[in-house]
Amino acid sequence: MTKSNSTRSGYPRTSRSLPISLLRAREVVMQPIRDMLGELGLTEQKWRILRTLDELGEVEQSTIAKEACLLLPSLTRILRGMEADGLISRQSDAKDKRRTLVTITDKGRAIVRDNLHLANDISARIESHMGEDEVKQLLDLLEKLQAAKL
Repeated sequence: MTKSNSTRSGYPRTSRSLPISLLRAREVVMQPIRDMLGELGLTEQKWRILRTLDELGEVEQSTIAKEACLLLPSLTRILRGMEADGLISRQSDAKDKRRTLVTITDKGRAIVRDNLHLANDISARIESHMGEDEVKQLLDLLEKLQAAKL
């Protein structure tokens, strides 16, 4: 580490700290998405759940938790509200009553379908700023980091 990239205590400057840089980048990406979701009356978590279910179809709650980056106890609470709002449906697995399967409803799918162009516009603005190759490279590097066993 060069002297200009570290503080007097030897820690990397926050501008060169991976955890802080990832958080700052997340905020840049998420702010326009939060604005979009605010107009829809949805939380980030509910949007991620709807997107996950739209992509995967009927799945177990544990799969949703993993794919939507949510803790299972939080997911269970959120799903209860989404079911009451008619966005998802839950049912016990016919073969294993301990498992709960979750499906997006037509109402939930319509929210994704009707607003996906807004999410795509946000992605296009990021790609316009960075370039298609750099966005692909960034996604590849993030996948590599996610697969790391640290």
